[in-house]
Amino acid sequence: MAEREKTRLLVNLPSGVFRCPSLKGVLRRLARLATLRKRSHNTAEEIAKDLAWADAVLMWAWPPLTRELLATCPRLRFAGHINLAQAGARAELEHGLVVSEARHGWSPAVAELALGLTLCGLRKISDYHAAMRAGTEHWVRDFPADIDPQERQLTGRSVGIVGFGGIGRRLAELLEPFHVHLRAYDPYVPKVVAERYGARLVPLMELARTSEVVVLCAANTAETKSLFGRKEIAALPKNALLVNIGRAWLVDMAALTKRLEKGDLFAALDVFEKEPLPLDSPLRRLENAWLTPHRAGAPIESVVRILNWLADDFEAFLGGQPLQHGLTLDMLHCLHG
Repeated sequence: MAEREKTRLLVNLPSGVFRCPSLKGVLRRLARLATLRKRSHNTAEEIAKDLAWADAVLMWAWPPLTRELLATCPRLRFAGHINLAQAGARAELEHGLVVSEARHGWSPAVAELALGLTLCGLRKISDYHAAMRAGTEHWVRDFPADIDPQERQLTGRSVGIVGFGGIGRRLAELLEPFHVHLRAYDPYVPKVVAERYGARLVPLMELARTSEVVVLCAANTAETKSLFGRKEIAALPKNALLVNIGRAWLVDMAALTKRLEKGDLFAALDVFEKEPLPLDSPLRRLENAWLTPHRAGAPIESVVRILNWLADDFEAFLGGQPLQHGLTLDMLHCLHG
């Protein structure tokens, strides 16, 4: 009897994935499970031939697997994604694919940077570091009169989290030792879930008015475009800190820049409308804005975790078992638009 053909798996990811030493283990694991093709296609035209060959695919969200493209892939039964947008997810699910989506693998690292930026903004850590490097630091000599009153502790402050999914919930866990007064805004999260993490669900405007620190964690769906807009930015208390590790999509950036230029607000931003951030961006010259170059989910541990989650679900699919990170049509509101 002829040996049964192994499942054909297309791994379509940036070429650096295949050269990264930290990812060799998960790639070897996938090679044991299936016959592998490793590619780095960016367009539908490029991926079409390999996708038609495959029974399964592991990829990011691009190129999108449209209905037209899926119609040319008679063997395809499983798709595992690092991230996935709503339109692509709907097309795949309605085509009958089993879909795994592992975006929550970014959450631990993103929440850590949210905490780090919060502490940086309140305690001015990076400012002190830069001043020490330059030899321009200020040493307290007239204690306590010359202590900067805008340097503040996190412990006991009022904190608002906008978007209480995987990132928001992990951040709430990280904030627990600081005994903050935690509020959250998320229309899709039940009250009992927020309370489990020590948060009280409140309307967005109430959160803006009453929070000394606001952290934006929501997905960039059609509903969240400029979610934190001009009115919410104007409502923030004097010297509040706005942290954005979600997407620039969530914020009216013109209104935020204007309030920052006024000088009575602080911001710590990891995401921007245009990336890389233009060298002439006014944000670069504002001393009350701390900036990082979209690094929130960046540690290699995040990528290792995500690809292993996808490998777990692929192995479960092969064995006819439930997926840990499976996606269904009623979950699409959680995805990016």
